[in-house]
Amino acid sequence: MKYRMLGKSGIEVSEVGVGAWAIGGSMWGGADDAVSRAALERAADLGINFIDTALAYGDGRSEKVVGAFVRARQSAGGRPMVVATKVPPANWKWPAARESALADVFPRKWVRKCTEDSLKNLGLDRIDLQQLHVWSPRWVGQDEWHAELEALVAEGKVLAFGLSINDHEPETALEVIATGRLAAVQVIHNVFDQSPEDALLPACARLGVGVLARVPLDEGSLTGKLTRETQFPKGDWRSRYFGGGKLAQAVEHAELVRPVLEGAGGPMAEGALRFCLSHPAVSSVIPGIRTPEQATMNAAASDRGPLGEPTIAALRAHRWVRNFYAGLHD
Repeated sequence: MKYRMLGKSGIEVSEVGVGAWAIGGSMWGGADDAVSRAALERAADLGINFIDTALAYGDGRSEKVVGAFVRARQSAGGRPMVVATKVPPANWKWPAARESALADVFPRKWVRKCTEDSLKNLGLDRIDLQQLHVWSPRWVGQDEWHAELEALVAEGKVLAFGLSINDHEPETALEVIATGRLAAVQVIHNVFDQSPEDALLPACARLGVGVLARVPLDEGSLTGKLTRETQFPKGDWRSRYFGGGKLAQAVEHAELVRPVLEGAGGPMAEGALRFCLSHPAVSSVIPGIRTPEQATMNAAASDRGPLGEPTIAALRAHRWVRNFYAGLHD
C-alpha cells in the first residue's frame, strides 16, 4: 500500500480507502456488523488507513461500527487510522438545490450538533476530516458554514474540513476551493465520469486541496459483475439507480470498457481503481468495502500502481455523460 498527502492538510492517507456507506446497512439491503468488522480488519492489515463514513449512513450505524474498530485497533497498538465523516443537510435533501438557503441546510447549530453526534457515535476525541455532505456554490461568500467548522478545529474536535460535491457537478466547487478554506473535496470520479479532470482536479493540484475519488466503480457496473438480469436485494437502493432500463445501459458500457481495463493486467475493478489513482491530484480512491474479499481486491490497486499512458488514452473514449442519480434522493 502506498500513501499520499491529503492536499496541504498534513494528513497522510492510503491510496485506497474504505467507503463505509454500505456497512451502515440502510439502502444497501442490510449489513452484518461482524462481516463489516472483518472487512475493516482486513483493510487495515493490508495498509489501508483511511475510512470515509457519514452520520447519515444507517443513521449513525456506520460510524458506530467504524468507531469501535478504530478504538480497538488503537488499543492494540495498530497503525493510526484516519477517519472522515460528514454533516448531513438539515433539510435531508440530496443533492442540494442550487437555490437552497444556507440557513435551511447548514445552520451553525446544526453543524455543531451533527459533529458532536458523530464524535459520540465514533467514540473518538477528534474527527480527522469533517465534510459537508452536499454543496451549493451560492454559499461560498457566506461565513456561517466555515466559521463553525473553524471553531470546531480550534476546539480540537476536528482536525480539517472539506465537502462532498453534489453528484456529477465538479464545477460547483471551483470557487470555494479558491478561497483556501478547504482541506479536501470529495467527488464522483471514475472511467465513465471523467469530468473532474477538466477543471476541478487541476485546480485542486494547483491549490493544494486533497481529492477523494468516490463511486470509482460506478455503484458496481465497473466491477464487471453485473448483468442485464442482476437482481438487487430488497432495500438495496441500486434497484432504483439502475432502474428503468439503466442497468442494461450500464452493462453495455461496462462490457465495452472491460477489455481495456483487463488488458492492464488485472481484474476489471482493479483497473477501474487504478484509473482514478493515475491522476496525481487524487489523494485516495474510496470504493465501498463490505467484505474481507473486497478489501483484498481493492487494496491491490495501489500495489499495481497507476495505469500506463496507452491505457489511459484508450479509456478516454469511454467517457459517458449521464446522471443516474437525478431524482433519486427526492
